[in-house]
Amino acid sequence: MLLYKYYSKRQEIEPMTFSTLESISGLYSWKEKAIKYLPILRYLALAALMLAMARPQQTLKEEVVKAEGIDIILAMDLSSSMLAKDFDPDRLTVSKEVAAKFVDKRVYDRIGLVVFAGDSFTQTPLTTDHNILKDFLANIECGMLDDGTAIGMGLATATNRLKNSKSKSKVIILLTDGVNNAGYIKPLTAAEIAEEYDMKIYTIGVGTTGAALTPVNRRNDGKFVFGMSKVNIDEKLLSEISKMTGGRYFRATDEAMLNSIYDEIDQLEKTEMEVNVFKRYKDIFRIPLILAFGLLLLEFILRQSILRTLP
Repeated sequence: MLLYKYYSKRQEIEPMTFSTLESISGLYSWKEKAIKYLPILRYLALAALMLAMARPQQTLKEEVVKAEGIDIILAMDLSSSMLAKDFDPDRLTVSKEVAAKFVDKRVYDRIGLVVFAGDSFTQTPLTTDHNILKDFLANIECGMLDDGTAIGMGLATATNRLKNSKSKSKVIILLTDGVNNAGYIKPLTAAEIAEEYDMKIYTIGVGTTGAALTPVNRRNDGKFVFGMSKVNIDEKLLSEISKMTGGRYFRATDEAMLNSIYDEIDQLEKTEMEVNVFKRYKDIFRIPLILAFGLLLLEFILRQSILRTLP
């Protein structure tokens, strides 16, 4: 088309010669500028037609995952001591953030959330909808239950949620920062029940060594009064619980260590999976084809209307 345009110009009628153009000097308008660029629409239309003839396609991928998913219950301590300031800003906030990162890594697993303090309850049952789980996780806070540390109750509630699971691998991750001092179920009794159902328990003790700025009292308006208090975690009990069920006990004294613990648990509980990828193709040649006809139509309309030339 460019060659045709070049050679056709050589055969155009010679322009008329005038002695002066002063009489029509003021008649020069934007149309004379625009008409020179009108052929560009035709060239663009040709390019779009060539693109349509190339038959562009969009690749649509489908994944079929064959995996033995793991059912996991996160059992989290909500006693007032979880507001201790040895983590920034406190133990509970950091524990929730790190747990949320762990959930993101377990794409194909069902995960639930159990909370405990002086008592326990299920915050979220086992689910693959991890966005909902993380929303509930983000909203838990100290004060939702009577104060205390009922480790046995938390384990019993988590076990109750997993006992009917048909998954071959059932895991409880229990996080606490204290000593069992509440509830009517002993921690070792709950661990024995979990062992009967082939559950594996990982326990995490959260808190620095020595003393930490911890809630020591509560005012009438509900706000906590903080003071230095000794960090006291029943590591012997937590180790025994994990050992009994084939899990492991971890101690986290800062955020980095807590992150590494969840990473280690993530690696320990990996499951083999087979991912089959199927590809489908969708033709999208209609888009450049419609564009080409639109450009040709626009050129025709402009040439026959506001940019029309004579003869």
